[in-house]
Amino acid sequence: MELVITIPAYNEEKSIGNVISEIPSKIKGVKKITVLVIDDGSTDQTVKVAREKKAVVISNKVNKGLAFSFKRGLETALSMGADIIVNTDADFQYNQKQIPLLVEPILSGEVDLVLGSRFKGSIEEMSLQKRIGNIIASKTLSWICMRKISDGQTGFRAFSREAAAKINLFSNYTYTQESILQAVDKGISIKEIPVDFRKRHGESRLISNIWVYAFNSIKMIFYYFLYYKPLNLFTALSAITLVIGSFFGVKVILHYLQTGLVSPYIPSAGIFAFSIILSAQLILFGLLSESQKVNRHVNEELLYLQKIKK
Repeated sequence: MELVITIPAYNEEKSIGNVISEIPSKIKGVKKITVLVIDDGSTDQTVKVAREKKAVVISNKVNKGLAFSFKRGLETALSMGADIIVNTDADFQYNQKQIPLLVEPILSGEVDLVLGSRFKGSIEEMSLQKRIGNIIASKTLSWICMRKISDGQTGFRAFSREAAAKINLFSNYTYTQESILQAVDKGISIKEIPVDFRKRHGESRLISNIWVYAFNSIKMIFYYFLYYKPLNLFTALSAITLVIGSFFGVKVILHYLQTGLVSPYIPSAGIFAFSIILSAQLILFGLLSESQKVNRHVNEELLYLQKIKK
């Protein structure tokens, strides 16, 4: 078994060396361990320090963001022949000595995706704003997935080769929730294990604003439904449209049944009629989008077969 540990990094010269040094040199059941740093256009000594620590480094010419760097790391690790891929952060908040705990369920064949949960483990420090944001985001993710996810935003996670090859991310901002949503959609088995989360020294460089992160996460969830659950999305929008229109339509119908006239409520009747037409169109869009899923599934299967080859 070959393990590749991917580390997206942007201007992390002060911590990247500690992260790499803490990674175990030997793990039972793993023949080879490679550290892959994805430099996201750093302007400090991140690349120099990583190479001094014997890590393989690939660099984005300009800053591309966390999602792009994670995707590139996943694809590169697969091309390197990884059987297991562990992703971790470059800020030294996760305990790299716990990597064996992440890979063990994959080595044993129990699951294909392991999430290191900070909320099941220990958190040395996390701001109230981030704690509340993470809890809300994880509960929302759990509701969408229809399964309990205690920490959907964790960056400390392990993928089997098959799971990594099946994930096709489209978000340009973050990968955390999307990869879980796709895993659930594609029947990839998931397990959470408790991990430690340390106090961060300095500000996050990959995600600096929790509100921007939240907005982009919501947008990503919308796109997920648009691409993978279009009929569900358009049916929900159709129902909302019809309910809103019904508020105007009820009094029109009641008045018509009593008097046989619509004239006093012509504007309301127009809104009600428009809502019915729009609702029907939304259902039609959902059916058309659902039919397009067939082409996407074929394309994703071809991508999977291409990625899975060593």
